[in-house]
Amino acid sequence: MGLIKDENDFIVLTDILGDEDHLGDMDFKVAGTKDGVTALQMDIKITGITGEIMKNALEQASDARKVILKAMDKKISEARKEPKDSAPKILKIKIDKSKIREVIGSGGKIIREICETSGAKVEIDDEGQVLISSSKASEGDSALKMINDIVAEPEVGKIYEGKVVKTMDFGAFVNFLGNRDGLVHISQLKNERVEKTTDVVNEGDTVKVKVIGVDDRGKVKLSIKDV
Repeated sequence: MGLIKDENDFIVLTDILGDEDHLGDMDFKVAGTKDGVTALQMDIKITGITGEIMKNALEQASDARKVILKAMDKKISEARKEPKDSAPKILKIKIDKSKIREVIGSGGKIIREICETSGAKVEIDDEGQVLISSSKASEGDSALKMINDIVAEPEVGKIYEGKVVKTMDFGAFVNFLGNRDGLVHISQLKNERVEKTTDVVNEGDTVKVKVIGVDDRGKVKLSIKDV
């Protein structure tokens, strides 16, 4: 709200452009909802203002606020449960210190791949605090999934999606959960006998695998036929 005042009269201006601040005697900002005022801020260039000026300013601000809120309601009547994908997003998680090296990778290779693939920025401190910032929500979510896949431990009985990275006479190695590999023995490819691994899968194939065990050395045993 603005004000133009001389010795005999005054006029309160309703303006959201800021011209009243530059040209007038008062810059009075009134924020609120349909139920009332929530914040006030005033700058004046004159000695003071009267109760009548304040009354007029608050009444005009109330009328203007209701018009603006009505226009806003036509576009969106209530707060979104989730922000738009175009909204910037910041995520913060904590990972085990022992997993920091896996997320960063040799010479920073893995964390660079996460940033380049997702479009998000990822920072990790020595305590395992991970800060993910992105200009779009989907970019942050993508980076978060990649990191969670890397730090997650495979669960016996759980099904994952992976990619065949190498085939051998005795089975196929499948990459899943980020950079983790597991072996699908040839006997776990199909319910019937398989003569050659490449009769069922080939390098580059995307497959569903089930974790059927982890040996004492941490090697993961996978099955395709049990999916």
